[in-house]
Amino acid sequence: MDYVSTIKQPINSELNDFIALFDESLSHTDGLLSQVLDHVRQRAGKRMRPILILLMAKNYGQITSTTLNAAVGLELLHTASLMHDDVVDESEERRGQASVNAEYNNKVAVLAGDYVLSTALLHVNFTHNEAIIETLAELGRTLSNGEILQLSAIQNQSISETTYYDVISQKTAALFEACAEVGALSAGADAAATTQARNFGRNIGIIFQIRDDIFDYYDTDEIGKPTGNDMAEGKLTLPVIYALKSTGDEAMMNLARKVKQGTVSHDEIAQLVQFTKTHGGIEYADKRMWEFHAEAMDYLKNHVKDVEIKTALQAYIDYVVKRTK
Repeated sequence: MDYVSTIKQPINSELNDFIALFDESLSHTDGLLSQVLDHVRQRAGKRMRPILILLMAKNYGQITSTTLNAAVGLELLHTASLMHDDVVDESEERRGQASVNAEYNNKVAVLAGDYVLSTALLHVNFTHNEAIIETLAELGRTLSNGEILQLSAIQNQSISETTYYDVISQKTAALFEACAEVGALSAGADAAATTQARNFGRNIGIIFQIRDDIFDYYDTDEIGKPTGNDMAEGKLTLPVIYALKSTGDEAMMNLARKVKQGTVSHDEIAQLVQFTKTHGGIEYADKRMWEFHAEAMDYLKNHVKDVEIKTALQAYIDYVVKRTK
């Protein structure tokens, strides 16, 4: 099935309007900044977040200039946060492409990230919608808090599934939650509908992050990061947390502590990856994904009436679960 075409079908025209506005927002005449912004534009990806905003707006009413500016604002906010995260994490690649800090340097990446963030604020202001402005401002705080929480979790020696969900709820899940909420708000949805939309987006975000975490246990050029990369960065994700907790294997637990301390070797990471696969970590994470998928499907059943929008949103959820990168 061509998931992406099905997802875009009800919003093809409006998505083109979004892309034009997004590209315009990242256009600049100054030499170096222009080069950096060109680099950022070329890493746009499949635009899954703005697509969700547009689909949710259409579910509750019409896609308007408010919707488009909210979508650009959120995507720019997310882009700026990634530019800064790559500096903090000393990442040289993102999704198989050179990061801004690798292509230029940390100073350029931070300053260009600040420029992108300020541009996001401009477009959020253009919505003239106080609820949307508040939602996206709160999202910026939540994403920053999530990064700090993740650093704290790395330094904390306890290994907990609860902590894992706390972190992803304030990172990936918060992004998708805000997309669904902002889309609904831009179409004039009431408070109850907005809450339902927000919960739907949160479920999608959790699915998205668990799928990303599963990728870390397999070596493929498509994914754009090496096996065990999360562990190399001090992160323990759902598959290995489950394997550790379900077996109580003290030797592997010691290796997990070394992951958090940043003293683990490449060979030890390989041992933890194999241990996770052998003891059901991947299967458990996959099962949890499908449980969140079921919750998202309940939303479609109860709160999406238009057949075309429902088909697109179902394809969206299925794509997030089944994607290969």
